[in-house]
Amino acid sequence: MTLFGTGALGRVVRSGVGRRRVQTTVIAIATMMAVASAVVAGALMVAASAPFDHAFGKQNGAHLTAQFDPAEVSAERLAETGKLDAVSASSGPYPSTAFRPVDRTGFRMPTLNLVGRSGPDGDVDRLELKTGRWAQKPGEIVLDASFEGPSTDIGASLRTGDAADAAALTVVGYAVSAGRTADAWAAPEQVEELAAQGSPVTTQMLYRFDSADTERQILADRAELTAAVGQDALLGTQSWLDTKRAADQGAAATVPFVTAFGVLGIVMSVIIVSSVVSGAVGTSLRRIGILKAIGFTPREVVGAYVAQALIPAVVGIAVGVVLGNLLALPMLADTESVYGTVSLSVAWWVDVAVPVVALLVVTLAALVPALRAGRLHTVEAIAVGRAPRTGRGRWAHRVLGRLPLPRPVTYGLATPFTHPVRALAMLLAVAFGTVAVTFAVGLTSSLGEVGASQDPESRAAVTVTTVKVDTLAPPPPPPVGGGAVSPSPVAGGTPSTSEPKVADPAKVRSAITARAGLKSYYGKLRTEVAVAGVSGAVRAVLYEGDSRSGSYEMLSGHWITGRGQVVVPSRFLERTSTEVGDTVRLTYEKETADVRIVGESFDTSGNQLEIHTAMADFPSAEPETFLVDVRSGVPADAYARQLAAVVRPLGGDATTVPPADQKDVILIMDAMAVLLTLMLVAVAGLGVLNSVVLDTRERVHALGVCKAVGMTPRQTVSLVLASVAAIGAVGGLLGVPVGYALHRLVMPVMGRAVGTGMPTPVLDVFGPVQLILPGLGGVVLAMLGALAPAGWAARTRTATALRTE
Repeated sequence: MTLFGTGALGRVVRSGVGRRRVQTTVIAIATMMAVASAVVAGALMVAASAPFDHAFGKQNGAHLTAQFDPAEVSAERLAETGKLDAVSASSGPYPSTAFRPVDRTGFRMPTLNLVGRSGPDGDVDRLELKTGRWAQKPGEIVLDASFEGPSTDIGASLRTGDAADAAALTVVGYAVSAGRTADAWAAPEQVEELAAQGSPVTTQMLYRFDSADTERQILADRAELTAAVGQDALLGTQSWLDTKRAADQGAAATVPFVTAFGVLGIVMSVIIVSSVVSGAVGTSLRRIGILKAIGFTPREVVGAYVAQALIPAVVGIAVGVVLGNLLALPMLADTESVYGTVSLSVAWWVDVAVPVVALLVVTLAALVPALRAGRLHTVEAIAVGRAPRTGRGRWAHRVLGRLPLPRPVTYGLATPFTHPVRALAMLLAVAFGTVAVTFAVGLTSSLGEVGASQDPESRAAVTVTTVKVDTLAPPPPPPVGGGAVSPSPVAGGTPSTSEPKVADPAKVRSAITARAGLKSYYGKLRTEVAVAGVSGAVRAVLYEGDSRSGSYEMLSGHWITGRGQVVVPSRFLERTSTEVGDTVRLTYEKETADVRIVGESFDTSGNQLEIHTAMADFPSAEPETFLVDVRSGVPADAYARQLAAVVRPLGGDATTVPPADQKDVILIMDAMAVLLTLMLVAVAGLGVLNSVVLDTRERVHALGVCKAVGMTPRQTVSLVLASVAAIGAVGGLLGVPVGYALHRLVMPVMGRAVGTGMPTPVLDVFGPVQLILPGLGGVVLAMLGALAPAGWAARTRTATALRTE
């Protein structure tokens, strides 16, 4: 006899699957949900490690990129640091500087960290020359591959500044550094020429250590370097762990919450499959006895009931793999942009391993109740049939019958005690469904708070710019490969065919202060700076005046209150191995300032760091935007119109509408959370439906007796619904605190995945409504799951029910 052939066992399996359509559907959807979540989580975990690890290992990447002050330590002494006990390999010293080139179209590119190297090879950071050749003499430059484009192709000329006598550099190649040690490379002599023109020069060293797998080990290695050269000589460092985190964070942020949904789905699958098979065994005792009486062995009976679970599970697993691949595409596309031309898709072994594990889980979940069927004695199974064990649950009927409630309601409330195992499975299904809803409510609320916290300009009543709003072109997308984001037009961004007229910030400021109804205002400039020890341009926001109303959420320290201060995100502290209270060196254009870190901000801006400092530290900087608050009772629209009438002739504008802030990643996360939650809730509802269907069919004769003595269809419905009401209430009460705890566990993990902590407003999003509604949702979920079998029970004719055994 074959399992799916024409043999007797095959017919038994197909018959069981066909008769139990509800149970078959429940198993298929439960496994589909679990597999889809697991495929997404597995795909994102692979995408968050494999590409970087492969490239970093191939290039023998630097564990630590260090910038030194050449005035404090000589090149010879730096070379000697390569012989320290903890150092396994080193490269350098290399001269380094920061400059902002202008391409052949006149566009001012982001600030580049230029390092002077005689070739791409070395003991550490062996660069991969993607196209072209290496710079062999002054006047030639090799760019990071992320800057490849029509205006910077091979042979293009870049001027080292916007001055008329600025030197020209010819692009001769593109290179890739997995550790992102620089944005561009040139001959060492070229760096010296830029230094002669006023560009600040530092010295770069690249190190690999014997132990560098954790942040603690990196900090210990950095401390040894500091002791060797002196505290003043080391300007800053960049850890490979932070570079890896920055490169991987597109997928890494999503992994924790998708994994949480996947675990919920797997647990619910185990509960549902065990409950379905257990119910099938419990309601088919006579059938099992007959099968054994006609010659089926215990092993064949067990195999038949396991197969009845595996058939819908295989269908659900197949659909789940396809759905998981589709759900993973948006996040994989975001990760693919980090690695440029590297094509990322769900790893083949994830599509193989997840179904294999899912089949194993389903088999084990079905095997335990199926073994009960194999152990049943033939005579006992035929004699007992499918009737519940006599006497079970009578105490519940006696106790609950004393409540001042209608008898159908008390009868229904006592029903779960007849089958405590089945009731427990239903309770767990409702509880996990409530957990999913509570977790999703908290997750989407926290993501909303994250989006609001990253858009402080929206808090201002009026936004005043030095360029008319209708002349502002949308900023270009970030370059492929994680390069620096191009600045806005007012900060020297994409040129247009007609250059917009820029208002004098001093005149705009005077117009603001002269307008009646003003409460407060501050100026703002989005630009780029070079930070000693950090490769690549760093986005910076410079503030003029009291900017506390536009501050970011703080994780530690305080917001900037004056010059000489800077607020940085957590990733900056990790990447530079600094802490609040340390001093860093910033370079804007050709102006340098040593500023003290006074606060750690909550920042989700991605792998491109964004720091906040006072405009007073850089005399040449001028605001591009003014954020204005008006006095109470002053209409913001009227104030903006009056102010616009003054500043538009100057070339500026005033509006109450803040710049649009698209948060595609948050929208994707919200959509995925809602979809996965709906799938889990559907599984929980079907689990309730399955249990109630079994109970209702099993007790159809008793319902016929109740109808014969006068129970109305409405009372029948209330009896069935009452049988799940208490379970729904208890499941809701259990699920809400677990969902709350899961939210408090997963959100910090998501933050750490992208290199930041989570401030209190992002975590404390649960109010009374957010906690009460999911709890009530447990009752609603149980009721909805029981509604269909309740209607069937109410419509069943009394005579038909009485004839049913």
